[in-house]
Amino acid sequence: MEKLAQVLRRPLSIFFLHRPPQIPPLATEYRRLPGVRPGHESPELRLALRQMLTRRENAINLLGELGQPVPEFRLRAHLDEPPGEVGRRLRDALGIDIAAQVAWPDAWRAWAGWRTAAERLGVLVFVFSRVALDEVRGLALLRAPLPVAAINGKEIPETKIYTLVHEVVHLMLAASNQEGPATEDTRPAREWAAVERFAEIAASRALIPEDGLQAAVLNLGQPRSWDIAGVRRVARRFRVTPLAAATRLRESGLMTWEAYRHWRAAWEEHVKTLPPRKGGIASPAEKAVKRAGRPFAQLVLEALSANRITSLEAARYLELKFDHFDELRSNLAAARAIPSTEGRRP
Repeated sequence: MEKLAQVLRRPLSIFFLHRPPQIPPLATEYRRLPGVRPGHESPELRLALRQMLTRRENAINLLGELGQPVPEFRLRAHLDEPPGEVGRRLRDALGIDIAAQVAWPDAWRAWAGWRTAAERLGVLVFVFSRVALDEVRGLALLRAPLPVAAINGKEIPETKIYTLVHEVVHLMLAASNQEGPATEDTRPAREWAAVERFAEIAASRALIPEDGLQAAVLNLGQPRSWDIAGVRRVARRFRVTPLAAATRLRESGLMTWEAYRHWRAAWEEHVKTLPPRKGGIASPAEKAVKRAGRPFAQLVLEALSANRITSLEAARYLELKFDHFDELRSNLAAARAIPSTEGRRP
């Protein structure tokens, strides 16, 4: 019975109930996703959704145990607004200064900076694994308070950044009742594609502000035609993917639609020639923070120190053996030692 529970990823106690538990469909939790039919999620995606929903509930319960207020996500967006204005407002709320953005030494530091900024807005940022990229790259859990923006761990850091900001835009729309859970979104494909396009433009504007983009293009000598190398230089400056940079150039009129289509075709052929990226080796404590984020990990440690939860519960919340908690504390302390003004507007 224990082996069966482990295989099914269910608590052992479920087998002792008088009848199967009534569990609401998972599609009532997340926004509509490209290519995912509500109620037909893969087993891997279903497991990831259950884990993230449980983690969110644990975060709210722990905040209550500690007497701390639950952060409120206050940003709103409406589909009648210009998406560029939504992107500008989101960037202002995130507080990422352009000078700090271009000074980040690598894409991993950039990802950490954007993730921390999103978490300050009252969003839980989770990373899930074992789900194929062709099924879902990112998703938003439309719950309040503490909505969730979740990113597929198979993404490279530059793509994680774009996906995160994209999902936050969807949370802004959901907060204004412009979007609903997947089971309730009955818009036809054309209208739904327009919502996705809105989120794409807003996210690209948040990541690359117009004045920063114009300055970057001026430094490149305002090329008349964009090749892969030129677009990659823009992408490296802002720590985004070349495809995101090309999309932003086209959206600002610095690249024509025809040039964009030619560039994208050349880029897709170039990507096929690249060797697969090798993942780094992370310790169990680092993986725990990667999955759940620093705010959640810190919350669990605070509840443990205050004797609000046991060590067994803390280990279960973080999916981490208690032997690794000393390393976890050291890692979180080192992260807090980084100046809090890094990546923030003065």
